[in-house]
Amino acid sequence: MSNDKIVIRDLEIFAFHGVFEGEKSVGQKFLVSLELSLDLSLASRNNDLTKSVHYGELCEKIEAEFKKESYDLIETACEKLCEFVLLEYDIVNEVKVIVKKPWAPIHKSLDTVFIEMTRRWSKAYLSYGSNMGDKREYIERALKILDDSKFIKLIKKSTLIDTKPWGYTEQDDFLNGACIIKTILNPTSLMEFLLDVEKKLDRERKIKWGPRTIDLDIIFYDDLVTGDDFITLPHPRAHLREFVLEPINEIAPNKIHPLYRKRVFELLNEIK
Repeated sequence: MSNDKIVIRDLEIFAFHGVFEGEKSVGQKFLVSLELSLDLSLASRNNDLTKSVHYGELCEKIEAEFKKESYDLIETACEKLCEFVLLEYDIVNEVKVIVKKPWAPIHKSLDTVFIEMTRRWSKAYLSYGSNMGDKREYIERALKILDDSKFIKLIKKSTLIDTKPWGYTEQDDFLNGACIIKTILNPTSLMEFLLDVEKKLDRERKIKWGPRTIDLDIIFYDDLVTGDDFITLPHPRAHLREFVLEPINEIAPNKIHPLYRKRVFELLNEIK
């Protein structure tokens, strides 16, 4: 992973963000700083600007984006700039944005108030399955919704396999598969997005591990390990499920489980 960066410090922009009416009508000065993480080796070796980010153009685009709307919170303005950079420049892996508000209406002696955010593209491994209706159609529709989102890029997907039901066996066989995505959504937001996709595709939760039109699970998210009640990472039962490991093994056999420190193909061999 490259440690190369492009840094812009304190780009001065006059804009209209703030809670108070005066801030929205009169406006004020903001200072915006950016730190872009990307691989600059091709640009530097070949003296090729197309393999880098033109920081003159970037400043113009950032100013236009920052002034496009008026937000109550500079937190929102900062978030929008992070999203803009990651979506505008494919070669940028991570961005840190600082928005300073030196004229903040606080009536105290201070240098500035600022918000700092870091956002990045993360890699997630998803498992999916269906055992109701046109199973293949449900899976294809789910993947299209994922790929159509500007916050998600579908990188690779497995073939679909027929599997026996797990947990609750009095139901039809499943079609199962897996895919790798890049996303700027954090794990919670990604899980909420997947639940919304399930809802759009008529998923009903009546029986635990019961029949479903579509089931979407996050198996790995980078190498993150969490104990959150809403989203536990890596998936706590993935290493026990052949129908999860087999499709992932097809597309990423050398992915290392961050808890067990074994590659996917090793985990699959153990349960086979």
